[in-house]
Amino acid sequence: MGKASRDKRDIYYRKAKEEGWRARSAFKLIQIDEEFNIFEGVKRVVDLCAAPGSWSQVLSRKLYLPAKLSPDSRDNDLPLIVAIDLQPMAPIEGVIQVQGDITNARTAEVVIRHFDGSKADLVVCDGAPDVTGLHDMDEFVQSQLILAGLTIVTHVLKEGGKFIAKIFRGKDTSLLYCQLKLFFPVVTFAKPKSSRNSSIEAFAVCENYSPPEGFDPKDLHRLLEKVGSPSGADDLDCSSGWLEGASKVYIPFLACGDLSGYDSDRSYPLPKDADGTYQSLDPVQPPIAPPYKRALEMKKASSHGVKELEKPSLDS
Repeated sequence: MGKASRDKRDIYYRKAKEEGWRARSAFKLIQIDEEFNIFEGVKRVVDLCAAPGSWSQVLSRKLYLPAKLSPDSRDNDLPLIVAIDLQPMAPIEGVIQVQGDITNARTAEVVIRHFDGSKADLVVCDGAPDVTGLHDMDEFVQSQLILAGLTIVTHVLKEGGKFIAKIFRGKDTSLLYCQLKLFFPVVTFAKPKSSRNSSIEAFAVCENYSPPEGFDPKDLHRLLEKVGSPSGADDLDCSSGWLEGASKVYIPFLACGDLSGYDSDRSYPLPKDADGTYQSLDPVQPPIAPPYKRALEMKKASSHGVKELEKPSLDS
């Protein structure tokens, strides 16, 4: 698919390039903030699975740059943003990069050192595994990624803080909801306007971090395996029948963003120059070390090899 074709089919892809965002996903975080006001009072924030950096860009523009440009700003009082990913990404002003594994508690220690021993007000995660197209499989792997992210959240998020994470909706969404409710009294699943209706993607907006009394982060996975029912009973496995039937869990689900704004599933006409042509923009910042880079190099080398074989020999 050509760039112009995608520009026409995906309005948020085009707008991201026009506004300087590295990916269209920037609009998702912006629209979540419009609905939930997640940036209010935030001074320390962690971006998990950050590469290529569109959410870190939003954090920089919404938190760091306004504070830096304020006449009352002081260097030691500027918001701190830490971005974590296994892959490196191009620098962003005001963003500290940590190349590490979000499932490793040692990564959390690095984050807290950057915060001078303090904890985060907000943790966001737009990470997702490589999707297979098998919705049940993708939903399960995505939920495991979120729960792995809780390894860091339970170490670095202060009580009362917020956690925003991408989810895939499916038949086991109630299980994930109950597990998040162990730590957050208020959990809402949100669908930004910039997220396609055809996608099973949504976002868990978790507010007022309140770990169970006496909680030890070492017990996280054991605790996730068993959660209490909505009626207050203890030691019920979340995969058991109480999640269905008369005791079915109903999850708050909210569409957010300007509902009269751009439709992510609609094609829009391309703006033309004075001479009647359309000039497509290049992406703002392609990934500098994507995990698929090696595969692309092998594919390119393979195609070149085929062309070499197809060239007629001068000796033939």
